[in-house]
Amino acid sequence: MIPLLKGIHVLEVSTVVMGPLAGQILADLGAEVLKVEPLEGDIARASHPQGAGAGALFINNNRNKKTIALDLKKPDARPVIERMIARADILLHNLRPDSAGRLGIGFDAAAQINSRLIYCSAVGFGQRGRYRDRPAYDDIIQAVSGVAGISAREEPRFVPTILADKICALHAVYGILAALVARANGRQNAIHVQVPMFEAMVSFLLNEHLAGATFSEEGNVGYPRILSAHRRPHRTRDGWIAVLPYTAEQWRRFLKEIGRPEICSEPWFANASTRQARFDDLYAIASAALARCTTAEWIEILSRLDIPCSEVNRLQDLLHDPHLADVDFFAADPTYPPEIVRSLPQPVIFHGVNALPDRAAPSLGAHTRDVLRSLSFNDEEIDRLAEVGVVREWNNSKPYSDDSERR
Repeated sequence: MIPLLKGIHVLEVSTVVMGPLAGQILADLGAEVLKVEPLEGDIARASHPQGAGAGALFINNNRNKKTIALDLKKPDARPVIERMIARADILLHNLRPDSAGRLGIGFDAAAQINSRLIYCSAVGFGQRGRYRDRPAYDDIIQAVSGVAGISAREEPRFVPTILADKICALHAVYGILAALVARANGRQNAIHVQVPMFEAMVSFLLNEHLAGATFSEEGNVGYPRILSAHRRPHRTRDGWIAVLPYTAEQWRRFLKEIGRPEICSEPWFANASTRQARFDDLYAIASAALARCTTAEWIEILSRLDIPCSEVNRLQDLLHDPHLADVDFFAADPTYPPEIVRSLPQPVIFHGVNALPDRAAPSLGAHTRDVLRSLSFNDEEIDRLAEVGVVREWNNSKPYSDDSERR
C-alpha cells in the first residue's frame, strides 16, 4: 500500500470486477475504502476456485478495504448509508442509475447529503443514448464495442480476460483522481464522474482503428498493420515467438540476417507509409524465416540485433517467469492467510514513498460493527439492525445469486 491518498475516504458500492478493481487501486494508493456488500456478499466471493474463505476473483480485487454487509433495500438502512455518504470524499458504485436512486445513493440525493462529494458511477452505457437502460457485463461490452468482432476472420470471439471491466476501472480511477485535484484546487460543489463502459471501450478500441474515418464520412476503419493476418506469434523450430521489427533500420537488420537484403532496395521500402502498406508481405517473409531456428536461438539473434522479440508465455509460465521473480511480483504479504501463497501487486512504482503492508481482502461483514460504531451507532442499535436483517457481521454467507441491480 502506497500512502499517497491517506485521509481520503471512499465509499464503494460495487460487485465483481469493474467497481471493486477501481476501489482496490484507490485503496492501494492509501485511501480508506469502505466496501458496502449485500448481506449475501459480492457475487465474486462465490467465484471459483475458492480459498481463504472466498473466490480468487474476489481476493484479487478487494485487498486493503474494509467491508460492511448492509441491505440497502431496507428502509432502516437509509440512516446508515446517509451517515457514510456524509463522511465520504468519494462514492463509487456500478449500479444502474435507476437502481442507485431507489437505494438512496443517486447523485442528487448524495450531493444533498455531502455537497463536496466526488460521485463516480460506472454504468454500462451513457445516459443520453438509447442503450442507457441495458444491463452490461464484460462479455456484453466486448460484443457491442467491437472488441469481440475485430478479429472475426471466422467468427467473433471474446478476448479471454475481463477486458472491458478492467479498462473501465482504470477510467474510473483517473476520473476520480482528476476530481480530487479539482477539489484540492478549490472546487467546492459535488462532482459527478460517470464512466459509461460502451463509450469508454469504443474510444479505447478506435484509438488506432478510426483510421480513414478520421478524414472522411465513409472512410475505412481499421489500422492495417494491426489487422494483418500475419500479425501473430510465429512458429519456430520448437515453439513460438513474437517479433516486431518496427523501424526501417530494424527491418534492414532483420532482413539482412535472414538473407533477404534485396527487399531493402525496393522503392516501397524507403517510405514509412508505403512500407506499412506492405506489412502483410513483410510479416509473411518473417514468418517463413522464423521456422528455421529454435525460439532460444532466435531470442539470442534478435537480442543481439536489438530487434524487439519475446518468447510466448502461457498463463502457467508467468508463475515462474524469471523477471517477475527478480521483482518479487507475486510475493504475498506475510500478514495474509496462509492459503494465499501469491498476490498481485499494485504495479506502479513510486520512488521516495515508503510502502505500508497490504491487507488481504476482508471477510464478509468483517468491519460491520466497527464501522457502525464510528458512525455513532451504539451497540444496542447495531444489535437491532442485525436482528431485523439490515446488517450482517459474520461470514457464513450463501453465494450471491441475484445480481440484477448491477450496472
